[in-house]
Amino acid sequence: MMMTRLLLLWLLTLLSSACRADDPLVLQPQQLSPHVWFVQGQSALGSRENHNFISNAGIIVGPEGVVLVDALGSPELARALLAAVARLTDKPLRAVILTHYHADHVYGLQVLKAAGARILAQRQAGEYINSDTAAQRLKASIEQGLVEPGTRIVPPDQWIDGDTPLAIAGLQLQLIPVGPAHTPEDLAVWLAEDKLLFAGDLVFRGRVPFVGQADSRRWIASLDRLLTRPAAIVVPGHGPASTEARQDLLLTRDYLAYLRATMGRAARDMTPFDEAYAATDWSRYEQLPLFKAANRMNAYNTYLLMEHDAD
Repeated sequence: MMMTRLLLLWLLTLLSSACRADDPLVLQPQQLSPHVWFVQGQSALGSRENHNFISNAGIIVGPEGVVLVDALGSPELARALLAAVARLTDKPLRAVILTHYHADHVYGLQVLKAAGARILAQRQAGEYINSDTAAQRLKASIEQGLVEPGTRIVPPDQWIDGDTPLAIAGLQLQLIPVGPAHTPEDLAVWLAEDKLLFAGDLVFRGRVPFVGQADSRRWIASLDRLLTRPAAIVVPGHGPASTEARQDLLLTRDYLAYLRATMGRAARDMTPFDEAYAATDWSRYEQLPLFKAANRMNAYNTYLLMEHDAD
């Protein structure tokens, strides 16, 4: 009888652990270096089921407090992030540094600001924050159930205009504007003491990047700039952290360069897009997650960009 009870307890414990591991609102921070943890979003599109948990967030724990890098994609995820931080440390939350203002990285801001965080972002985000595009995207996210009613776009408390040393939480960070690239306001965060780089969505690891209407030429130049940092660890905006920094920076760089080469040639030759897309060899990238969801749109937007550049 005792053995049966112990076996039942063991099975219930395993089942409970498995449920917690599958619950996007129970975040599991992974330690990357002496001062840094991160939570990894799913390689998926945002949905009601995953609460828009499709991007990463960094947790920097210094002697005097906590700094977050990005705010995740919904207020409820931000509350889960605070709970995860509380399991790591009782030090106060000092700031949130935003790598850019895309929805999946910022819709948790109101929760973090209410918890006492100062918000920092690159100044070019101002145009997007006040745009109809941002308002319509938020409205659609609420209607689709990706975020709860009452979610709002929160502006930063401090604008970053150029390379900025930041002494905070007992650590020295370097904030590096690297846009316009993926967005006009791209911002990387460098923690030299840990040789760790938060690259934001300049790097998508283990999945096809979302290029949208990005300036891919400048994106490539920004990646070349980041490649000069002696990073041992790179935290991308999406996908697992990398201990092969150069290799993973180059994967995103090479994908963008391939889009520009293939679609640029088609635009110069005035080959119709559908014909050019079908004739392109995508074998190096077609096994990556979200290839079917993102690649055709990436190629089409690059085709239009290269068509414009050719004029």
